[in-house]
Amino acid sequence: MPFNSGRRTGRRGTRRYTRRDLVVLGVLLGLPVLLDLAIVWGPTLASVVLSFTSWDGIGDIEWVGTRNYANLFTNYPQFWPAARHNLLWLAFLGLVATPFGLLLAVLIDRGVRFSRFYQSTLYMPVVLSLAVVGFIAQLVFSRDQGALNAVIGDTETPTDWLGDPDLNIWMILLAAAWRHTGYVMILYLAGLKAVDQSLKEAAAIDGASEAQTFFRVVFPTLRPVNVIVGVITVIESLRAFDIVYAVNHGRNGLELLSVLVTDNIIGEASRIGFGSAIAVVLLTVSLGFVVTYLVQELRGEKDR
Repeated sequence: MPFNSGRRTGRRGTRRYTRRDLVVLGVLLGLPVLLDLAIVWGPTLASVVLSFTSWDGIGDIEWVGTRNYANLFTNYPQFWPAARHNLLWLAFLGLVATPFGLLLAVLIDRGVRFSRFYQSTLYMPVVLSLAVVGFIAQLVFSRDQGALNAVIGDTETPTDWLGDPDLNIWMILLAAAWRHTGYVMILYLAGLKAVDQSLKEAAAIDGASEAQTFFRVVFPTLRPVNVIVGVITVIESLRAFDIVYAVNHGRNGLELLSVLVTDNIIGEASRIGFGSAIAVVLLTVSLGFVVTYLVQELRGEKDR
């Protein structure tokens, strides 16, 4: 009997896939790869190539080399304000919304009363698209009928929260952070639930305070979650489009690189080559942040 069992085990180990198995594997793996190439990498490579051309989408494609990039950096006034707004978006989400989401996750993980209610309420904005968040921001920050001016009683000379270019970017950042905070909270809450409680108990026995336990014991174990949150924060900040487009089409102080791409490719100008150059710049900046962050995290993990 043991000899037969060994033979069966050996046969199972050397079992070959049938033609049907190969067809199923080919379909299950091939279709997602083809869709990814067609929807993601195909347009990406096409944008890179088109960024060196001049094309209106109808006529002939003319190769212009790096002229689009030269015009973008020197003769396109909207570019640098949009780039600064994207960096401001990244800084605000990374330095304000993300730490606040972590704080909420820590408070809920400690078992406060009605934690389920808080968790559901804070996560609710995440299920909304940024376009819907933009419409909600209009209801709150509108000059004449907004809830904020009504609450503070500013009716005679109401503040134009969304029309003033010195204020509207901060109001929209608050609305975007409202959604981003709930997302970060859920991710960190899942990570905190997976932390070994014996580590906290050992730190408490050694006389560590709650703050020392968190920053020296708990937070280092959240490195995988930190990587995910960091990448998501970069992507969310650099691809922001819906919320500003819903408010004022990304103009008058709300310019973003994604809006400039849309205005040049889909707008009346139909400068597809020039718009592709902006898209390539946005792609390069995004990949630069993400790759640098991942490399640093992976090096830190290897050193440990």
